[in-house]
Amino acid sequence: MTHNISSPWSEGYQGAVSLTFDDGAQSQLRTAIPIMNDLNLKGTFFVCPKGKDWISYLEPWREVAKAGHEVGNHSISHICSKALGTDPNATRCLENTTIQELEADILEASKRLREGIPEQKEFTFCYPCYHDYVGEGLTRQSYVPIIAKHFPAGRGRGEFGYNHPATCDLAYLWSWNIEHVNAPTLVGLAEEAATLGRWVIFTIHSINEGRLMISETAFRQLCEFLNRHRERIWVAPMVTVALRIREWRNSQGILRNE
Repeated sequence: MTHNISSPWSEGYQGAVSLTFDDGAQSQLRTAIPIMNDLNLKGTFFVCPKGKDWISYLEPWREVAKAGHEVGNHSISHICSKALGTDPNATRCLENTTIQELEADILEASKRLREGIPEQKEFTFCYPCYHDYVGEGLTRQSYVPIIAKHFPAGRGRGEFGYNHPATCDLAYLWSWNIEHVNAPTLVGLAEEAATLGRWVIFTIHSINEGRLMISETAFRQLCEFLNRHRERIWVAPMVTVALRIREWRNSQGILRNE
């Protein structure tokens, strides 16, 4: 499709949806990707290439990337705030991590992704646990500028879910985490995004298993809805939509500190 200069989306599209997945759960490989591949829907899968055998870990994800999906950076260490736990003396947490340490961890993950999936030229970042800072109190500071420096976009959670293409911060995009959400609600969110001309990013962890799960039925019904309405709702990996928004902003003279 050709681009309409007055719209951030390609001609005919009303809005955009990105299906994103965290942590490289096996149910994504086993269930989500086959459903998406059958319907020719492409998504983004954020992984942590950790451990000594990280190259073997990335092998199935390389095949995912070859099928047209994005495999993104979720850091190596997946460090979150100690506020998620109960130990005030926790040491492996964002409160006790420096910007320099975190940047090194994230860049090493990118290095491994480029080595393990050489066909993939660009990819985005996902904030572990949606947290975008290090330190606490007087020492707390955002690491969003680090992500803005190294990636086309970064995905967090945010306040409202929908991203306006002209005003959203690509370095910290809003998303809906959709654990235990039913299909009619998901379809409604996608439909509302299209109606408003917005970009909605869904965050998914596992399918039919674990604490942070969505049912296979709900996921399949969402995908089937998106497939039926693919002429007006653009379904694409996060990196693809982010790069399109950058291109559109440049064409419209929308200056952002990106």
